[in-house]
Amino acid sequence: MSQRPAGRPLRPAALVFDVLDTLFPLAPLEWRFREAGIPRVLMARWSAHLLRDSFALALASGGDPGGSGAPRPVDRSFEDVARGALRDITGHQIAPSAEDAVIEGMAGLDPRPEAAAALLAARGAGLGVATLSNHDDALPRTLLERAGLLELVEDVLAVRPAREWKPTPGAYHAAARSLGVPPERLALVTAHGWDVAGAGAARLVTGWSSHLEGRFPPVFAPPDVSGRDLAETVDGLLALSG
Repeated sequence: MSQRPAGRPLRPAALVFDVLDTLFPLAPLEWRFREAGIPRVLMARWSAHLLRDSFALALASGGDPGGSGAPRPVDRSFEDVARGALRDITGHQIAPSAEDAVIEGMAGLDPRPEAAAALLAARGAGLGVATLSNHDDALPRTLLERAGLLELVEDVLAVRPAREWKPTPGAYHAAARSLGVPPERLALVTAHGWDVAGAGAARLVTGWSSHLEGRFPPVFAPPDVSGRDLAETVDGLLALSG
C-alpha cells in the first residue's frame, strides 16, 4: 500500500466504489465471447471500445457547434454503448442471440474475493458506502444482491444522462451530494486510472487498486492511496488523518 506524499488528503467521510472490473471482474465474460464465436482476444478490444464511446458521448453532448447555445442531449444507456461496441468489434456480424448472451452474462459476474471485506471495513469505520456506475442502477443492484453485498451499501448511484458520465466532474459531484458530504470528504475506490483522474479533478480523495492494471497509468496524476487489492486500498483510505 502506498500514499501520495503531497496534497495531504483528508480522511474521507464516505466511499463510492466503481463496479465493473473493480468490485466485479469482467474477465469471466470470456466464455460468453467464446460461445458467441468471438475470439477471446476481442474482449479487451470490446472493453476499450466501450470506454472510448462512453467518453465521447459524455464530451459530445455538452455543446452546440452551430452557435445556438442549446445543448445536444445524447440519450444513450450503458447497454446501448455496450451493444454498439460488440457490433463494431465483430464487423456487425454478431447474431442477436449471441449479443444478448454476452450482455445478459454481465448480470452473472461474481465479486472479487476481498470485496466483502473492503465494504465491511468501510462500514465498520462509520463511513457512508455506495457504488457509482455509468449506467442505471439495475445491473449493479442485481450484481450486489446476487453476491449478498447489497446490504453493505447505503446506495447504488447511477450516472445519467450520458453527458454526466464518469469521468466528467458532474458524476462525482452528484455522488457527493447524494451522500451529503463535500467532494473533498468523498473517496472513490476504483481499479481504473481514468476514474482516478476524473475523481481527482473533481476534488475527491482517490483510492486505486492495482489488481486490474498492475501499474498506474503514468499520464495521470497519481492516486492519493493505492493498494494491491480493494481491502488494502480501503485500509489506506481509512488510515488518512483529518
